[in-house]
Amino acid sequence: MAAGAEQLAANLNFGSLSKATELWKRIWFTLGALVVYRIGTYIPVPGIDATVMGQLLAQHQGGILGMFDMFTGGALGRATVFALNIMPYISASIIVQLMSSAIPSLESLKKEGEQGRKKLNQYTRYLTLFIALFQAYGFSVGLEAMHGRNGMPAVIDPGMFFRLSCVVTLVGGTMFLMWLGEQITARGVGNGISLIIFAGIVANLPHALATMLQLGYTGALSPVFVAIFLLIAVGVIGFITFMESAQRRVVIQYPKRQVGSRMYGGDSTHMPLKVNTSGVIPPIFASSVLLIPATLSGFAANGNSTGWLATIGRLIAHGQPVYMLLYAAMIIFFSYFYAAVTFNPQETADNLRKQGGFLPGIRPGANTATYLDRILTRLTTIGALYLVVVCLLPEILISRYNVPFYFGGTSLIIIVSVAMDTRAQITSHLLAHQYEGLIRKSRGRVRTR
Repeated sequence: MAAGAEQLAANLNFGSLSKATELWKRIWFTLGALVVYRIGTYIPVPGIDATVMGQLLAQHQGGILGMFDMFTGGALGRATVFALNIMPYISASIIVQLMSSAIPSLESLKKEGEQGRKKLNQYTRYLTLFIALFQAYGFSVGLEAMHGRNGMPAVIDPGMFFRLSCVVTLVGGTMFLMWLGEQITARGVGNGISLIIFAGIVANLPHALATMLQLGYTGALSPVFVAIFLLIAVGVIGFITFMESAQRRVVIQYPKRQVGSRMYGGDSTHMPLKVNTSGVIPPIFASSVLLIPATLSGFAANGNSTGWLATIGRLIAHGQPVYMLLYAAMIIFFSYFYAAVTFNPQETADNLRKQGGFLPGIRPGANTATYLDRILTRLTTIGALYLVVVCLLPEILISRYNVPFYFGGTSLIIIVSVAMDTRAQITSHLLAHQYEGLIRKSRGRVRTR
């Protein structure tokens, strides 16, 4: 017989969704916050020529600027107040998460529950402010030295006043988005930070799709190739959905114990270990590291200079064999590295022993830690290979057939992961609403009796 939760989940439909008034309030709040975010991506930063900025971004579309513009939903190319987007917060979150696994004082905060989590969040906000200040100042200084194709400067009136106003505007935009993301998480549906990145990528997908169809219509791309590519895109999305939901369930058994004349315990549960433990972090890290030399070499070429940096940039340009090999190697390295710092088999084994749980056929303690470490290594290998395949296939299509940059593997993984997480949260809210309805009905029956 199916469990009660499974029966409720099977009964979820549009009728139950229409009755969940609290859920609809959260959905409308989330949509309203995302509309505010999209409006902000069109408010320009004072003192920047948006036309020249668009030309510069077109010249370096394959570099790190193109990747950041994809995550910002075009805000970087339009030089708006959300040009930095939420990326400083993402960087700060990753740094704090890695440091909390390496520094004992921060690791102890993770174990303090809600109070420790609040302190870590506060440290993340401070680090976000510092990173945003650094990036905004570098952004303003770099723009003063840039010129468009016709020699027009990107900054209308360069100087200290422009730098100050640019830093204040960009940092203010990033901190506002950080606050907006936290509000979505608390009062809306889904993870606010992830939804902001999701909205930025999805907002440019119609333009990318229209560009591809236009290339097929004009004959630049074969209509057969366009149709095959769309089928490949659907297949890749299905494959990502399968892999992101795949998990290895490790069975955990709890022994029976007698209290008085009654027996307690003897239950069994499972520990879900995702196949892709590290998520989308490895492709983002690998892309950022590899695209920095390409971007610097592009700036060098823009200044009519040549040298070893330009040579490196040509070797690791998109579609080159060296780039493909380094990209795959870095994805695999960051997959193992991130899995190692986020999951501690020895700590997990110690916690299981303290709670009285054990793995069937495995002795508690060191044997359990070794067994979990072996499972994690195998899962990480499968997850790393999956990320390599998903990320390299679009790279080949982008470099060989000029497919729009928004069809990259990283963007597809982000879209699918955020959509699955949001759907899961909506389902949990509906289940909670049905539980509340059942409780009200049972109380009404008791009062009637």
